[in-house]
Amino acid sequence: MKLHFLSYGRGNPVIILHGLLGSSDNWGTLAKQLGDQFQVFALDARNHGRSPHDDAFDYPVMAEDVREFIEENHLPPVAIIGHSMGGKTAMVLALQHPELVRELVVVDIAPREYPHVHDEIFEALTSLDLSRYSSRNEIEQALAIKIPSLTTRQFLMKNLAREDNGGLRWKMNLPALHGNYDRIAEEISSSRPFGNPALFVISEQSGYVQDEDIPQIRELFPHSVFVGLNVGHWIHAEAPAEFARIVSGFLRS
Repeated sequence: MKLHFLSYGRGNPVIILHGLLGSSDNWGTLAKQLGDQFQVFALDARNHGRSPHDDAFDYPVMAEDVREFIEENHLPPVAIIGHSMGGKTAMVLALQHPELVRELVVVDIAPREYPHVHDEIFEALTSLDLSRYSSRNEIEQALAIKIPSLTTRQFLMKNLAREDNGGLRWKMNLPALHGNYDRIAEEISSSRPFGNPALFVISEQSGYVQDEDIPQIRELFPHSVFVGLNVGHWIHAEAPAEFARIVSGFLRS
């Protein structure tokens, strides 16, 4: 699958993988900053942003998409930065193809199975008939009934696009994402650990990574280091300068 991507800078390659319902556009600020030292590729995962849609949607196929991107662009071993769902995709790629990944940065996600924390969001999105609305403001007001968080609504609204006829549509493949949500919540496992450096940047507010997750992380990624930040799950958006400093200090130019 030919993934859509944005590219910044020159140097050793760095690939950024966004989270569920996100896109490469969410990472423009960091990608530009890292572009001073690296060649940065911010990818849209399948069924997100401007990448193709497909019924298949799980971590093995998303990791395979990234492997194909690396090989088709003739990249040397890359550094991978993955947030949430993108972090699990990055973990699978590193575990299955360690020869392609020189460094791994995982942002606020562990390899364990997760509860369905997005059920209310999917219910709100799938219950909307976009043909009934003529403006983004009307859609946001409709979402507010079930999604009271303004930050979450603004994040979701970035997925809206205008049709040629003036109507609105979701960029993401909402049926595929909702239908495969069980697969996105699954645990990541491997009989072979990843031997290269790994950085886990953890939110101290979100609860996505707990102390009891650390042994499993160390088993799969024995050369891992951990940094906690007192912000929410979207660490790169809430503490961009500090996050960029931490990541830049970890990656090798």
